[in-house]
Formats: sequence, structure tokens, C-alpha cells
Amino acid sequence: MEQDFLKELNTGQLNAVVYNDGPSLVIAGAGSGKTRVLTYKIAYLLQQGFPAESLLALTFTNKAAREMKERIAKMVGWQTSRRLWMGTFHSIFSRILRSEADKLGFTPDFTIYDASDSKSLIKAIIKELSLDDKLYKASIVQAKISQAKNNLLSPQAYKASGGLLESDRNAKIPLVFDIYARYTNRCKAPNAMDFDDLLLYTNVLFRDFPDVLEKYKSFFQFILVDEYQDTNFAQHLIVKRLAENHHKLCVVGDDAQSIYSFRGANIDNILNFKTTYPECQVFKLEQNYRSTQNIVNAANSLIEKNKGQIRKRVFSQNDHGERITVHSVYSDYDEGFTITNAIATLQKGSNYDDFAILYRTNAQSRVLEEALRKNAIPYKIYGGLSFYQRKEIKDVIAYLRLVINPHDEEALKRIINVPVRGIGDTTLNKLLDCAHLHQVSAWTVLSDILAYNLPVNVGTAQKLTKFRDSIAPFQEQVYQINGYDLAHTVVKASGLMSDAKQDNSPENLSRVDNMEELLKAIHEFCEMKNEEEGQTAFLPDFLSEVSLLTDQDQKNDDTTQRVTLMTVHASKGLEYKHIFVVGMEEELFPSSRSLNSERDLEEERRLFYVAITRAKETCHISYAKSRFRNGKSNFCNPSRFINDIDPQFLILPEDMCKSSFAGNRFQSPLEERFFSESTKKTTTMQPFQTPKKLKKIAPAASTTNSLTEVGGLCKGALVEHAIFGKGVIVELNGSGTDVRAIVDFEHVGYKNLLLKYAKLNVL
Repeated sequence: MEQDFLKELNTGQLNAVVYNDGPSLVIAGAGSGKTRVLTYKIAYLLQQGFPAESLLALTFTNKAAREMKERIAKMVGWQTSRRLWMGTFHSIFSRILRSEADKLGFTPDFTIYDASDSKSLIKAIIKELSLDDKLYKASIVQAKISQAKNNLLSPQAYKASGGLLESDRNAKIPLVFDIYARYTNRCKAPNAMDFDDLLLYTNVLFRDFPDVLEKYKSFFQFILVDEYQDTNFAQHLIVKRLAENHHKLCVVGDDAQSIYSFRGANIDNILNFKTTYPECQVFKLEQNYRSTQNIVNAANSLIEKNKGQIRKRVFSQNDHGERITVHSVYSDYDEGFTITNAIATLQKGSNYDDFAILYRTNAQSRVLEEALRKNAIPYKIYGGLSFYQRKEIKDVIAYLRLVINPHDEEALKRIINVPVRGIGDTTLNKLLDCAHLHQVSAWTVLSDILAYNLPVNVGTAQKLTKFRDSIAPFQEQVYQINGYDLAHTVVKASGLMSDAKQDNSPENLSRVDNMEELLKAIHEFCEMKNEEEGQTAFLPDFLSEVSLLTDQDQKNDDTTQRVTLMTVHASKGLEYKHIFVVGMEEELFPSSRSLNSERDLEEERRLFYVAITRAKETCHISYAKSRFRNGKSNFCNPSRFINDIDPQFLILPEDMCKSSFAGNRFQSPLEERFFSESTKKTTTMQPFQTPKKLKKIAPAASTTNSLTEVGGLCKGALVEHAIFGKGVIVELNGSGTDVRAIVDFEHVGYKNLLLKYAKLNVL
């Protein structure tokens, strides 16, 4: 049997599998067979006489543990594999805690609170302490408590930390410690732990009960850890304690794919592993079996710019493959249709399941979804919701619906207490019951609470009236002002945006981005309606279109091949034949929040490395010259990370070849000459169908209604539009303020634009 499976390993994998004399660190490059090494190593250890129950294998997901167990079962049999201690950190440590629960003041049947349970309890404590829930937001307090636990800080240690208390005072939430202390007691009283407690209490158990630690240190003869770059301090310390007796520990990971610091992951755990275990052996899995040589080489040239890393040189013996194509587009709108057109062309030889579009923030999916829909390309959102199904987007749309139709009961129910304004379910039910009793809408009751004898006290009646008054003024403006202007005002007045901006948690930053993206969608819709139809676009026009889009979102045919859309974070561990990485612009990718910290910037670069290495055959990168943010179009610069990739692995657009941005990359005249020669023939958007080549055309003879020239524009002229990009004027017609231009744009085809609204620049 040994001969059978060991023959399937390459030299690097084999060396990592057979070494078992002490601690080892396996640095596994992307697509290098990490899971195979872990499973084969466990099978090899069993073959060498280690009892199955003495092996502890820790993973981060149940899926990873299940897949490894299934593979091992095929190699050694189910009866043996089922005795392994294999599972996630949380599942394994909960098993230990249930066995030792009495030592910590719990019983073995303790409840495990999920994130929702935890947040609900924190909300209740905030209310009991009569604290302002607009300052003491449950999500913020929950994150602070979680961070404290992952750093092994008890409530007492939290109180003793001057830095934490000062930080809370500066944030105007000085009583977080009191909430933490009360939360801890309120969990323990009903015999409950939250997810973070499973790590915290395991450390407490091993710290305070040396005999228990000794039992498990002796019991586990070999410890294996997957994705070690994602461990936090608490996980690292537990593993270190358990390995003290036998010193037989194998951790597998890739520092170049450490991208979860916002969850508490500490890259130093893997970077400093050799310092923690000076006798350890380091094995590097450097052969990539997933990607073409060009993709692997491009990724190498990118990640080598990071200072904090364990150096390795990943290589591929697959086909050389195509160079990575970099697309320069005029706007994010243009980006959506450029990528969609490329997919439509490439799809002729592939299934839609072979394609994935990766973006830095969830908000970017909106434009992409719109372009895919308009081109009838099926898609799915991986690890998240379609843009218009996200909570904050549905909240905003509910406000807009209520402005348009105050009798929309579902919209009213959704946002009457969002953001929190003290109108609970009891009051809402009274309002609805009263409305149903009198056979009128809830809004009608709100409009005259006294007349309908709504059974609420004076304070509650005032809250309801205040809510009504926050909506009513806008109802008269629905058909008076531009839809974007009204939506912008409503969102501001609703408090949704200010509520999300109260802290810089990843969740709230994403909420802000998504709401701004929705406003951008409304702005684009209004601009296009003005230009193409010469009409003012009102809010109902936009919502009518959105309702059609969201209806399509809800269709789910599992047998349909679909393009996958997801954030780069969600893509880790996945692979696709064709990858599109969009939005590669400064302050978007890398994020603006990373620019003041070299450590944060290096994590952003690792995130881009993860994106590129998802690709098996082709990889495409795009950036927009302008992107709509904060109510206006902003000029964008290409991401510095494009500049980090050796140009020999790229097909660059013409504007990057000419710009100083591209010129800054060269270190020698030889490199500059190579780059200039290699890009002369590759400035088009190969390998897929290129956009139509634009050139001036001679004006045809005027017909009765057509014009040859107007306002500096003439038939045949090359022009540029803020949203649609570059095009050629093929027709001018009309008179006075109703002059129109028919423009053939290189990516989006023909558009009939009203010149008094269209912003066309002659090239």
C-alpha cells in the first residue's frame, strides 16, 4: 500500500509527507496539492504505527475536514479514519470542553450561542443598562468582545488594559467593559458559550489545570494544522501547548494567501514559526498543478514585492498559456459591458461555469449584474446575495417605495424601525390591527392617530408621528424633481447612511459602499433617460426597472450553467478556467484604508495574488478611468499592483504603454526596449473579439431631417461619453433644443442621444 500512494507524490510532497521526526512547516503555493499532502501524511502516519485516535488534525471549515476524512477513508478504511480527531478548531475544542466542562463551572451539555444569539443578548444588556443604542451599537460591542476573547483577554484583563479603555472612551463607548463583564455572566448562568468562548475557555482550561493539559499533550502524538496562516493568537497558543511533549507538529499553509486579518488572523504565526520551533524542518511545495506557466510567473512577480514573506518560487509545467490581458475602460459602466462581451466570446468554447468575476467590494457587483442581464448571460453570486437582495439595499428601496406609495404596507413594515427609532413589534402590530379593523392602510392611520384611536401612549404616538413626518414631505416631490436628487435626499434623511458610518467595521463599510452604489445606479439611470429620451427621469421610473431586475434575480434553475460573481476573499480555495479581476484602481484595490500601513498594503497585494492564482487558463484584469462615487464621477488611476507584475507576462492597453505609470516600471534600457517591442503588437484586447475599430467617417449627403454639423459636432466625428466610452457620430438630426446624435459606441453599440443632455467630447 505504501508504494501505491507515495508514488503519486512529487519530490517536495513526498519529503513533506515522510518527515515525522519533529515540527515541520509546509509552505504550499497556490495549486500545489496541499490537501493531498495532508491526507497522504495522515495515511502515512497510520501506516507507521500511530494510533488513529492519537492524531489531531485541525481545519478551518467543516467542508475541508469532511473531504480529507473521505479521502483518508478510501486509503485506510472507514473503521480507521473514523477514530481520527479531525475537524475544525471549534468542533474539536468543544469536544474537549464537554469532557472537562465541570472544571470550568459548566455542564457537558452547554449550549453554543451563534452570532445571532450573541448579538441578541448584547442588545438586551445595552437596553438593561439604559445605554444609547445608537452609540452602543450591538455589532460594534460584539466585535470588541470577540477581539478581546481571541486575544485571550477576560473581562478583568480588558478592564486592566489602559489602551482598550482609552480607545473606548475616545469612541464615546466607555462602558464596553461593563457590557463584556455582564455578557460573560449572562452566558455562564444558563450554561452557554459563544464561538469565541470555545477558544478562550480551552486556553483557560489548559492554563489553570496542568493535569488536564498533560493528559491531552500525552494523548495527541502528532498534530496537523491546515491553513496555518489563518490562525489567530488563541489558536496558535493552544496548538503550541498541545505539542510540548512529543514535538510532532506539521502545519501547512501559504503566507502569500494570508488575507483574513480583519477576522483576527495573524500572519506572524506562520512567518515566525521557525523562531517558535527552531528545530523545525521547512518544506516548500512549489509546483503549481492548476495554472498555466504565464499565470504562475505573473503571480510570482507580483508577490515578490512583499517584504514580509517566506520566499519561494512557484513554477508550473502546464502549457505556457496566454499572457494576462489588462483592459483599460472609460468607466465602470463600460467595464461591465467590456467584461460581458469578453465572456460571450470566450464562452463559445467553454461553459458559463468556467467563468468567475472577482471584485474587491460587494458593491461592485451591481454594474456587472446589470451588464450580464442585458446580455442574457446567467450568473450567480457566490457566498453572498445579489446586489438588490442585500439588506441595506432593500431597506433603501423600501424607503423609496414608501415615498412613492405611502400605502405600501410591506415597505412600511420593513423600515418603520430602521434605523432603530423605538417603534417595536408590539407597536407595529397595534398599528396594523387598527388599520385592518378600519379597512384602511397603516399610513392612513399614521396620518391621523387620534381619529383612529390607535391604542398607544403619548410617547409612542410621538415616535410614530415623527416617522410619518420624515417621509411625508418627499411624497409631493416624486414627480417634481429628478429621481436621483430625490433618492439622495431621502437616503440622507432616513438616517441609514449616518447609521452605517458610525464605525469602520468591515460590515458597515460594506453597507456604505452598497448604498452609494445604489445611488450611483439611480444617477446613471436618470442620466441615460435624459440623454436618450430627452425626459426627466423620476423615481418611479427607476423602481419599475429595479422590480424587473429583482424578479429575475429570484429565478433559480440549478441545472443552468452560470457565471460566478464573488469578492476575492470569497474566492480563496476555488479555481476557474477563466478569471476576470475588475476594479483594479488605486483606493479601490488596494483599498484606500490600506494606504497608510505597509502591513495592510502587503495584505492587499496578497489578496490580488489570490485573485490571479484562481485562474487555470486565462486571467483578465480591468480598471476604469472614472468611477462614480459619492454622487459624482471621479478620475481613477490604475492600481499600483498592475505595475508590480513583470510586463513580459501582460498584454497592456495602449494608454498604459504610453503613460508614465508604465514607464516607471523599467529598471534598465534593455527592459524598456523589450517592453516597447512586445507591446506594439498587443495593445488590442486579444484573445477575445476586439471592440470595433473606430475611425472618422466622411459625412454623407444630408437628408431632409439630418444635419451635417451642430454645436461643434459633426457626422463622422470620434467622440467620448462619460458612461458609454468612445464612439463615432453616424447621424445628427432634429432642430433647436431637440437635436439628437446617433452614436455607434465601441462596446455598447448604437445610442440615440439628445445633445442638450449628452456630454460628448470630440477626440
